[in-house]
Parts: sequence; C-alpha cells; structure tokens
Amino acid sequence: MLREKIFYKDELPVSVITANIVDYPFHFHDDMEIVYVLSGSIVLKSGYYTYTLKQGDMFILNDRDMHSLERTDEDNMVMMLQMDLSYFERYYPDLRDQFFVVDMEEDKEENLSVLRNIMAEIMMEILQKGQGYEHKVIESTHNLISCLISDFCYVVNEDGKFQNETGGKTSKILAGRLNRIMDYMYENYERKLTLSEIAENEKLSIYYLSHIIKEATGLSFQDLLSYIRVEESERLLLESGKKIGAIAEEMGFSAVRYYIKHFEQWFGMHPLEYRKRYMGKSMTRESRAKYKRCTPMEIETAIHALTRGAFAETEDKLVLKPVILDIGTVVGDDDNGQPKTAETSAKDPKEAGIFTIMERSVNDILAEPYHLLMDLGETVLAAGENYVITAEGTDTKDISRLSILVYNYDENVGRSLRKIHTENDLLRLVRHYDDEIEFLIRCNGFSGLYRIYRYRMDRENLAKKLTDSLNPEGGAGKRDMLIGRLTGAPTVTTNTYTSSDVLSVRTTFQGMGVELILVDRI
Repeated sequence: MLREKIFYKDELPVSVITANIVDYPFHFHDDMEIVYVLSGSIVLKSGYYTYTLKQGDMFILNDRDMHSLERTDEDNMVMMLQMDLSYFERYYPDLRDQFFVVDMEEDKEENLSVLRNIMAEIMMEILQKGQGYEHKVIESTHNLISCLISDFCYVVNEDGKFQNETGGKTSKILAGRLNRIMDYMYENYERKLTLSEIAENEKLSIYYLSHIIKEATGLSFQDLLSYIRVEESERLLLESGKKIGAIAEEMGFSAVRYYIKHFEQWFGMHPLEYRKRYMGKSMTRESRAKYKRCTPMEIETAIHALTRGAFAETEDKLVLKPVILDIGTVVGDDDNGQPKTAETSAKDPKEAGIFTIMERSVNDILAEPYHLLMDLGETVLAAGENYVITAEGTDTKDISRLSILVYNYDENVGRSLRKIHTENDLLRLVRHYDDEIEFLIRCNGFSGLYRIYRYRMDRENLAKKLTDSLNPEGGAGKRDMLIGRLTGAPTVTTNTYTSSDVLSVRTTFQGMGVELILVDRI
C-alpha cells in the first residue's frame, strides 16, 4: 500500500526507525517524516525528483510527500523520524499548512547542527528508555518543531506561493493551497476530474495551478491523479476478486492499459503479479521494505560520531490539554521599572495570583520552591495565577540563566489557597485536587546548548510533608524517620537541551504539584 500507516508505540506521538536501507519502495504518510543519514549514503526519490543523501544530510518529507529510499554502492545507516501531526497541532495549529525544506547547500551550518543535535537527542532518549523517557522525547520534539518553524519553514503568501519566513532564501516551493487540492483530488478521483475544475475552485489560472502541483510534488496534474487512483486501487486489488478491467474502470482510468502502466510505475510490477504476491498477507512496512534495523550500540556509535550531548530524563508523560506560555523578547522597562514582554507589558507581574498566594505563611510547605526562586533575586519576566518566570537581566539576547516555577492548580483552587487558615485545610486541598495539566513554556530568542535543573514535588510529596508537620514523629524509629524523609523529598534531575531560537520546556502534573526549573546556558 502506498499510503503507509505509522504505528506510534508507548502512546508516543513520535516514531523512530534507524536501519541499514536496501530498498524502501514508493509510499507516503499522513504525517511528517525527517530522514537523517548517519553514515554512508542513500538515494531518496520524492515524486520524480532524485536526491543522493550522504552522511550528515537530512531531508524533510511533509505529509503526503511520495518518496522511496534505496541504497547506493556503500553501506548506510539511516534514521527515519515521524511525528504525529494530529498531536502537535494542539500546540501549532497551522502545522499542516506549512512546508519544511532542508537545503544542505544553502542553509546555515549552525542551523543544521542544531537540527542534527535535536534528532540525536530524540534517538538517544528512545534507545536508553530511562525513567519517564517519554516526557523528554515529547519535549525534544517540541524543540525540533520550533527549530523547523524558525529556520526551515515556508509559509503561504497571498499569491499562493510558499516563501521562507526568515527571508534568507528564495522561494523553492510554489505550492499554494496544496493540502486542499490534494483533499479534493482524493475525494473526486473516481470521476473525470480536470485541472480546469480545480483551478476554478481555487481561483487560479490553469497554468499557475499546474506549476504549483509540479513544483510541490514533482508530478504533473495527470500523473498525480493517476498516482492517487493507483494507490486507492490497491484495496480492491487485494480485498476483492474483481477483474483488472473492472478495477481500472472503477478507479477512473479510461483504459485498462493506462491503469497497468501507472501501477507498474509505482509498484514495480503488474497488478496481477502484485495480487498473487500479496493477497491475504499483512501489508505492513516490513512486508515491502527491505532494511535491517540497527542495534543500539551501532546507533549510539554513529550518533556520537556526528553530534554531542548527554541525554536523560526522569519525568512522567501524560497526554493532556496544554497550558502554553510564550515568553517573547524583552523590549525594555515599563514606567514602574518592570521589563516589558508579551506577558508582562499589560500589568505589573507582582499583581499575579501566584505572589499573593505563596506569600501567605500557611502555604509555606507548598510555597517552598517559590521562596527558593524569590531568594535568587532575579527579574520577573512573566507571571500568572500558577506560574512565574524570572531571569538575570531583561533582554533575552543577553540572558544566560532562566528560572521557571509552575504549580498545578486552577483559579478555583487559587481562591481556596487564599482563604485557608491551617495546614490541615491545605492538606485536605492537596489530597482532594486530582486534575491533570500539561505546561509548555516556549521562550523565544534562546539558542544554544542548555542545562536544565528540575526540582519537583508532586502531590504525594506535598501530602507527606504536610502530614509529617502535623504529626511529629515522636517515638518513631530511625528507619521510619528515614523513610518519611525520603517519601517527602523532592525529585531533582538534570538534563541537557539543544535549542534554536525557541527553547521549549514541558512539564506535567496529576494532582497538585510544583516544579522549579532552572535553565543555564552551557
């Protein structure tokens, strides 16, 4: 089947295969894929275009890009990373409407290096499968997408052309409205579909529409239509006993010889031979593709030959509705001497709910990370009901250290925290609150390698500390006291991140919890 379904394991919205490629026939995905050559070289065909990719080269396949892979006369190791766009569209709503291109000759080497490092991080995280590795994989993929949007993205102009947002390159893709055009062709391929019909729908000239399709897919309109018909015919070929002529007619071909011609072009064999070979068999990626998966040791050796970094994570993954905090470049101080950003220019950040809540003495145990942050004496860049972000300095271009504090509670719980009078009240609130939340903090203007320190207390930690404060151990044995201290202790972890322009930090909670995140440039 030309349309290849991607199976995402462990509920991760990311899939990675690293293998020695022999032959991977023409196919496409409904998601985005990045091909990264770790060693040797391969031939990649996209539409009618052919590229030879060597060690260190990358190629971005946007959703529905038709492509194949095959080996050259030397051995290879290729990393193929796919991203579930339906997941990441929650954060980047226009993701499917953007086209990403890597130009190994024109793109800046520093941008390519960042992209390689992030790809390596994701691969190493999946290989090592440390505690809570899923969390780090998702977070690194956010950094990957931010890097793509920042340095490798083409967007639609009013004239239907795709142009790089950075303005550093000339437009290479003239494929306006391609997703809508493709959807229309898939919905109407069975009838006599013409280029003029689509051009009229899109309010474009036939010539310009033809140019758009050719440049975006490498195919003429008629070849693209034939490709769609052939791809859709596979189901009937393998799941029914219909004759070839009947299938050709049902798919919209005017003659069976045209169907056979185009089928052989894409599948490499006659439809009857294909039926004989594959009817009744599972059509997975492995059933048609010829490749050998690489061992973890082989992959790690190849990655370390190209990139650097240490990768680990200890957080749990939850698939939740995110709270996205965008921190923009600081543009100076306001009339009160506070830095102006997208978050803080509207009001004094010290008026945010988190300050009034955490400075109440009854909340001292919950507020311990907050007091640790305040003791740093840094400038408040942004704040809200359940978060505060500080830094040394006011301009992101000069900031080398960033501090992020997030709490899991909503406005209703915030009002309760303002009203409680005793630690017993706080304990009941901590035990009762069970909502799940996901924070994604995107910090614009941060590029480079960073070390991230995480000081985290979840609901169990907080409940234990509160219980111990209310019920002194008294005659408890040394072992019980030790267990109590360990149970109530925070989780502290250290990780390394590579960022390009946008630094993305993700954290999740179930139930009331708090995390202090310290970001230091290396």
